[in-house]
Amino acid sequence: MYQKQYLRLLYSGLTTQQIYKLINQFPNFFTINNSKQTSALRGFLTTTKINNYHKPLQKFISLDDSDIAQHLYQSQVSTISIDHTAYPQILKEITDPPFILFYRGQRDLLHNIQTIAIVGSRKASAYTTKVLQNLYPAFKNHGLTVVSGLAKGADHIAHQLALDYRIPTIAVLAFGHLVHYPKETLCTRKTMEQIGVVISEYPPFQPVRKYHFAQRNRLISGLAKGLFITESTIKSGTQITVDCALDQNRDVYVAPGDMFNVLTQGNMYMAQQGAKVVLSAKDILIDYMEN
Repeated sequence: MYQKQYLRLLYSGLTTQQIYKLINQFPNFFTINNSKQTSALRGFLTTTKINNYHKPLQKFISLDDSDIAQHLYQSQVSTISIDHTAYPQILKEITDPPFILFYRGQRDLLHNIQTIAIVGSRKASAYTTKVLQNLYPAFKNHGLTVVSGLAKGADHIAHQLALDYRIPTIAVLAFGHLVHYPKETLCTRKTMEQIGVVISEYPPFQPVRKYHFAQRNRLISGLAKGLFITESTIKSGTQITVDCALDQNRDVYVAPGDMFNVLTQGNMYMAQQGAKVVLSAKDILIDYMEN
């Protein structure tokens, strides 16, 4: 319903969280005329003390819907707005779902309801591969879809093996579609853009920003019914995704750990905090069959 206006705000430089704050301050923002929208946005940007607030304001004033549409076409990026029937219902359950999903690939995969997020260390060992090779045949037989973040290490292994086993897989980027990081996962991403789906909440031109990765993690867990950790250290970015999953009332699973292995000490800590230790695929699938 408001897709063009969502896009205009995002292309102006506002984040998903800032748009929520704007709507909270001006609940009728999307139903007022352009002049009043400009005044409302000026007031919001001023009162929230956003640095260089005049830049997003000027972009909002000057942006044309047709220019945005042309840019998306040239970027070979499609969009789904939060009020569209194609938007994944499970993602609407989280606190701050993106107003727009920018994507390349098979949109229908976003309708799959039997989804599991798989994350772990960027320094993942052969243990991650062995664990997933053990689980994936059962995941395939039960129609699960794998969600991850296309980072190097565990994320990359999760996507690669999903492709090998012909399991549907969804990647969530922490930047726009015209950018890629890290280079090690680019080939896998290109394959996923053909037979999987790659999504982002950021416009195609958005560069890599460190804080985007933490924001991205809430979408990885938000798109899934459960989160599985293959390997993690005590202090790692994986814990951010676990916190997101818990806030979203998702189940958290961990592979068994070796107390002498730094890469699985985080797994054991999460198990102490209540995560379910997975000894076979049944430990996960029993929860999926019950729902």
